Amino acid sequence: MAKKAVATLQTGEREKFVKVIKMVKSPKTGAYMFAEEILPQSKADEKLKK
Repeated sequence: MAKKAVATLQTGEREKFVKVIKMVKSPKTGAYMFAEEILPQSKADEKLKK
């Protein structure tokens, strides 16, 4: 399960950035953790498909 943050991080006329939050399972304990990354909007969809 993954989602994009509602608000985009934008500065001027540069590329827009989004915060991607993805739930991943720990190989050691089996517990679920949340991995957060700030990516350019164009690469966010690629990251979520993996």
